[in-house]
Amino acid sequence: MSCNVARATPADSVYTGGPILTMAGENPVYVEAVAVEDGKIVYAGTAEGTKAFTGTDTKTHDLAGRFMLPGFVDPHGHMVMGGIQALSANMLAPPDGKVTDIPEMVATLKGWATANAGTVKKTNVILGFGYDNAQLKELRHPTKEELDAVSTDVPVIVVHQSAHLASVNSAALKLMGYDASTKDPEGGVIQRKPGVQEPNGTLEETAFFPLITKVLGQIGPMGMVAFAKAGEQQWKRYGYTTAQEARSVPDVARVLRQVADQGAFSIDVITFPDVLVDRDFIRENVSSTYTNHFRVAGAKLTIDGSPQGFTAWRDRPYYAPIGNYPRGYSGYAAAKPEDVMGAVEWAFANNIQILTHANGEAASDLLIKAMDAAEKNHPYKDQRPVIIHGQFLREDQMDSFKRLHMIPSLFPMHTYYWGDWHCAHTVGPEVCQNISPTKWARARGMIFTTHSDAPVALPDTMRVLDATVTRRSRTGKVIGEAQKVDVYTALRAMTIWPAFQIFEEKNKGSIEVGKEADFVVLSADPLKADPETLDQLKVLETIKDGTTVYSARQIQPSRP
Repeated sequence: MSCNVARATPADSVYTGGPILTMAGENPVYVEAVAVEDGKIVYAGTAEGTKAFTGTDTKTHDLAGRFMLPGFVDPHGHMVMGGIQALSANMLAPPDGKVTDIPEMVATLKGWATANAGTVKKTNVILGFGYDNAQLKELRHPTKEELDAVSTDVPVIVVHQSAHLASVNSAALKLMGYDASTKDPEGGVIQRKPGVQEPNGTLEETAFFPLITKVLGQIGPMGMVAFAKAGEQQWKRYGYTTAQEARSVPDVARVLRQVADQGAFSIDVITFPDVLVDRDFIRENVSSTYTNHFRVAGAKLTIDGSPQGFTAWRDRPYYAPIGNYPRGYSGYAAAKPEDVMGAVEWAFANNIQILTHANGEAASDLLIKAMDAAEKNHPYKDQRPVIIHGQFLREDQMDSFKRLHMIPSLFPMHTYYWGDWHCAHTVGPEVCQNISPTKWARARGMIFTTHSDAPVALPDTMRVLDATVTRRSRTGKVIGEAQKVDVYTALRAMTIWPAFQIFEEKNKGSIEVGKEADFVVLSADPLKADPETLDQLKVLETIKDGTTVYSARQIQPSRP
C-alpha cells in the first residue's frame, strides 16, 4: 500500500470504496483512497488516512467497488474530425456501425439526408464518415454513379475510415473541377475508371484534402465550433482527460481557441498545426501552458498516407492490393523529401516538438534521414520527437528511433480492425505479425504510447487496451503473438507515457500528490479481468481536476 500526503487539512473531496491504481511505478501500486483540493491530489493512501482530510464540507465519493485510475491522455487523435464523425452519417462497419455493403451505405446516407434536411440545405453537402472498403461485401470503394443515387444535385462525400481517402458523387467532383483532363496533384491520386481518364469518384490524399477544406468553408465557423464541442464529448465518454487535435491548420486552431475562451472545454485539449502550412503561426502560438484548457503544443508533419488504404509509402511492393494498382505498386509520399528535411530541421532549430505521421517503411526511412540531419545541426535538447503510427516498420528502424530519442506512438487497434486485411493484402502473412511493434520498443527499453487515431476508429479506450494486450483481429486470429504486452504495460501506454510524450508527466498520468486530479472510473479492474474481455469493460465516469465531466452512471457523493 502506497501512501503520500501533502498536508492534513480538509479537502474538497475524497474518492474511496474501490481499487485505485496509481500508475506510479514500474509495477502496479494500489491505494485505498485519494483526497482532492482545488483540482489537485493532496493525499493518496489508506482509507484511514483520509480522516485528516475530511471536514464538514468534504464530499466523499463512494466508488462502490468500481475501479479508478488516472485519466487517459490521448497521444494522437483528431478531436475536431471526431466531432465531424459524430455529427455525420455513420458509415462504420460492425461493431461500431452497420454498413457492410454499398446498398446499405446508400440507404444510410439517404436516411441521414432526410433526417437532417435542414442541415443539408444550409451546408449544401451530404457527409458520411467511416466506410471501410476492406469490410464491404464488394471489397471496393463506391463509385460516383452509386453515390449519385443519394443525390445528383448536392455534393455527397463519404470519408474513408482512414481519413486519407473519400468517395464522392458527380456533384462533388464538379465542385472540385475534377474531370478527365485533371492531372493528379502531387502527393495524391484521382482514381480513374479502367482504361480511361474519367474519375471514378475515389480521391486519395491531396486530391481529397482540398475538398474537405471547401466543405468546411460551406459549413462555416459555427459548424466548426459544433464539431469541436461534439468531439470533446466523445473523448470524455471514453475516459480521456486530455484530448488532441493532432493535425490542424491555423483556422481550426483559432476555432479551438474560441471554444476554449467561451469556457466550453472541460478537459484539456492540445493541437499540433501542420508544419507545412504556417510555421509562423506555430512559432508564435506554441505554449507549454494551458489557457482555458487549450494550448498549441507543437508541429505536425505528414509523410505518407493510409496502410489499409494502400497509400502508405513502403520500401517494397504491397503484398496483394485490391484495386487498379500497377505491378510493383508500393504507395507514395504525401510530402516532398526536401519539405520533410526542412520541416524537421526547422522544428529542431526552434526547439519545437514535432510529431510525424509515417506508416510505411520508406516514409520512416525518410524521417530517420531528416532526424539524423537535424540532430547533427542541433544537439538534442529533450524535444521528444514522435513517430506517429509506424504501422509497417523494420526492426532496424526501431533501433534508429531509440538512437534519435524518438517516441513511437503506435496504433495497435490495427490488429483488430485491419489485422486480417494486412495479412491477406497489404504486407502479407509474415510482415503483418509485426504491425504496431510494441514489444520491439520495450525490448530496447523504450516507452511507447497507444492511440485510436480517432475518427479512424472511435476513441474507444477499452478497445485500445484490448488490442494492445490480445492483438486479436475481427475474426479472432492473433496478429503477432510475439508483440503482445501485459495489461499494466498497456495501461502505462495510455496514461503516464503519453503524459511524458506531451511534456506533462509532472502533472498528469499517475495518481500522486501534487498532480492534477484527473481520473477515470471503470466497471472493473483490467489487471484482474480476463484479458480476452478487456474490450467489454466500460468507462463509467471521467473526472477532470476533481470534477465529474462525464458519467454513465452517476456516483453519488455523500457527506460525513
